[in-house]
Amino acid sequence: MLSGSITALVTPFKNDAVDETAFQALIEYQIDSGTHGLVPVGTTGESPTLSLEEKKRVIALTVKVSAGRVPVIAGTGTNSTANTVEMHKWAHSAGADASLVVSPYYSKPSQEGLFRHFEAISNSCDLPIVVYNIPGRSVVDILPATMARIAALPNVIGVKDATGDLARVGAHRRLIGPDFIQLSGEDPTAIGFNAEGGVGCISVTSNVAPALCAQMQDATLSGDYQEALEIGDLLQPLHEALFLSPSPAPAKYALSLLDLCLPDMRLPMTVPSDETKAAVRAAMEHAGLI
Repeated sequence: MLSGSITALVTPFKNDAVDETAFQALIEYQIDSGTHGLVPVGTTGESPTLSLEEKKRVIALTVKVSAGRVPVIAGTGTNSTANTVEMHKWAHSAGADASLVVSPYYSKPSQEGLFRHFEAISNSCDLPIVVYNIPGRSVVDILPATMARIAALPNVIGVKDATGDLARVGAHRRLIGPDFIQLSGEDPTAIGFNAEGGVGCISVTSNVAPALCAQMQDATLSGDYQEALEIGDLLQPLHEALFLSPSPAPAKYALSLLDLCLPDMRLPMTVPSDETKAAVRAAMEHAGLI
C-alpha cells in the first residue's frame, strides 16, 4: 500500500536541460533520508514545461535509480484523455508502480466527463491509478459522489487530495470505504489529514526536509500525534515559505542551499524574489536544515 511521506520530485535543470546527475543524486538523498515513495513529473516537477521525451526520461530514471526500494508513482495526467492513456500505458511498460492522474485542467469537464476520463484510463492497462484532485489548479473539483464512482473502477486505488478540505477524508471513507488510499496534497494540513483517516502526503516540503517529513508521517501512522506535532512545529514555517512564490521555485532555491541542484526554472516559472529567498533560508534554519 502507498503511504507515508511521498515526495513530489522537482526536476533539476542546468543550461535549460534536465540535469540528470543532480536528479539521480536527489533520488538517492530522498531514499537515504527515509522517504516512502517518489512522484516524478508532477506539477512540482514542472511537467507542463517538459517535452514528452523528457517526461519519459525522468520517469525512467526514477524507476532505474530507485530500483524497487520505494514505490514510483509516475505523473501521467494531462487534459487530453487520449494523451493521458498513452502516457499511462507507457509508464506501465517502464516499470512504474502506479500512475498519478490529475483531473483535466483548463477544459472544465462535467462530473460525468471526469468519470469517463478516468474510466478510459483505467480500462487501458492494469497500472494502479491515484486520482489527483486539485481544483485550485485544474479549476474543476471531483466531488465526493464522483470520486466514489471513479474509485469503483478497476485499477483506481486512491486519491491525492489537494482541496484543503479535511472533511473530504471522512466523506470519501463513508462513500468508498477505509481501504481507499487517501493521500494529502497539502503539506500544512498533512497531520490533520491523517488524523481524519488519511495515510500519507504527496509532499513538496519533503524535497527539502525528507527525513523530518518521513518521521512526521511515521509518527502519525503509529498514532503518536504528539511527536508528529513537534515535528510539524519545525516544518510549518518551511511549508509556508515554499509557497510564497509559485512552486516549485522556492523548493529549488532551498535545494540549491543544500547543494543538491541549481535554482533554475523554465519559463513561465521564474526564480523566487529576494524576500522569498530570505524567508526560505530562515525557515530552513528554524528546521535545523542549515
